[in-house]
Amino acid sequence: MLLSEDAWGSNTQVFIVLQSSGISNPGQQFPAAFPMACLSPSQLKKFQEDGFLLLEGFLTADECAALQQRIGEIVAEMDVPLHCRTEFSTQEDEQLRTQGNTDYFLSSGDKIRFFFEKGVFDKKALHAHDPVFRSITHSPKVQALVRSLGLQMPVVVQSMYIFKQPHFGGEVTPHQDATFLYTEPLGRVLGVWIAMEDAMLENGCLWFIPGSHTSGVSRRMIRAPEGSRPGTSFLGSEPAWDNNLFVPLPVKRGGLVLIHGEVVHKSEQNLSDHSREAYTFHLMEAAGGTVWSPGNWLQPTAELPFPPLYT
Repeated sequence: MLLSEDAWGSNTQVFIVLQSSGISNPGQQFPAAFPMACLSPSQLKKFQEDGFLLLEGFLTADECAALQQRIGEIVAEMDVPLHCRTEFSTQEDEQLRTQGNTDYFLSSGDKIRFFFEKGVFDKKALHAHDPVFRSITHSPKVQALVRSLGLQMPVVVQSMYIFKQPHFGGEVTPHQDATFLYTEPLGRVLGVWIAMEDAMLENGCLWFIPGSHTSGVSRRMIRAPEGSRPGTSFLGSEPAWDNNLFVPLPVKRGGLVLIHGEVVHKSEQNLSDHSREAYTFHLMEAAGGTVWSPGNWLQPTAELPFPPLYT
């Protein structure tokens, strides 16, 4: 499992982290190509220049509804013990105070785990989850899309369903996914963010700094030696990003956003009357000697390694 993309937030939205290694579907065969999902040369160029790209209408309304129905069933069945109710935040001091001090967070790589935003237990909050979104994650059109980006051996390192609730959906502060999902060499992590509902300015759409994926990673969250407390620490610091550099990216339901691992992005609080649900997952290109940092808080296990996308 893991968290990323829009996963770094605080306040009263609930997000559900889906165990990545549970979503593979060995033995299922998909077509080698799905032309309608492939990027055109102009789209590929724009993604390379900006570090993000919107593909409108990638999922149908029926596909979105099926995922929403399934997550509703999971939420209804979830029961998280009090001692496991871990809050998740992108802010460094809160991150170290919560995730960094709990084995529940650091041992979540091969388990289904639940993370909540700050303040969520003060409300009657939704919460919960399950990793069986493989029909979308490993679908022919997702595979075709990723192949058109040139990825040879992508593996799924995490998946997540995010509820950004009306009035309470929290701010996600500016960050780079590679802060939390670090590889050597850099540039091997790709985020896939799909709107389950319209994500507009008023309910907390994503904002990006175009071209910000070309300057490396400003900070990294790393595991401390086993037995140390807090369990994580940060190397480097987050710059004071100029708000004027961010551009909003409204997305209609079913739209898919490709997110380069080093592009700076954020989302604002949802103070509207409308929720902003999204399904997101991250891929790593495993070809070419890519090394998943042993310092990353998320680690695969021998029992549940990162599953290949092309299965």
